Amino acid sequence: MNNKMNTILNLCKAGLLALSISIASTGFANEAGHPLDKAPDRLNDMSALQNGAKIFVNYCLNCHSAVSMRYNRLRDIGLTDEQIKQNLLFTGEKVGDLMKISMIEKESKEWFGKAPPDLSVEARSRGSDWIYTYLRTFYRDDSRPTGWNNLVYKNVGMPHILWELQGERTAKFEEAGGHGGGSEQHFVGFEQLTPGKMNQQEFDNNMGDLTAFLTWMSEPGQLQRKRIGVIVLLFLAVFTVFAWRLNAAYWKSIH
Repeated sequence: MNNKMNTILNLCKAGLLALSISIASTGFANEAGHPLDKAPDRLNDMSALQNGAKIFVNYCLNCHSAVSMRYNRLRDIGLTDEQIKQNLLFTGEKVGDLMKISMIEKESKEWFGKAPPDLSVEARSRGSDWIYTYLRTFYRDDSRPTGWNNLVYKNVGMPHILWELQGERTAKFEEAGGHGGGSEQHFVGFEQLTPGKMNQQEFDNNMGDLTAFLTWMSEPGQLQRKRIGVIVLLFLAVFTVFAWRLNAAYWKSIH
């Protein structure tokens, strides 16, 4: 019995140690990189998800595929097959097709240095806050092959495909003391060079919708799973009350 208890205690200690290391490593990673903005929670907003799907198909799907997603799955966010055909299919795809791209992988490597990643589960890999901040922190950098850079993903190979909406900006940095006595570049703000079709608030709002869609796409069944989870918890809560009253009545007759 003592051996079993010692084993359980050791496992608990190991689990707590692993959790502490994980939290610490996450904190160091966030501290080392650009701070992430909190992405708006719009997974239950069908109009936001639909707008995000529209932005994704019009801007992202030219280079990035989403091979785990079929167009007809967009019915889950309130779109009909006719709406999908009219607004989201442009090159002869069918509603039941996967979200693939026509770009050849060899050509994409030549243009961008490597093939653009599939975005089916990118939100699960990176997190919603990372994506939301990344989409909003591109800036002009003439030293880069594409002419663009990003605060979250330094020296990214992807150009700013949404620059017409946001406009062109440069990033301002200043020298500051770093670790070990050296100097580091610290971001202090953006300077707008040319206006975009949207003001900053409108652009941020649309990037929130796009982030919500990418988050939904990474696990399309999550909304139904959460609804079922709420129902189960409510059932267990009601069942607990009945079980408690039944238990009290049973022991009352015995005493």
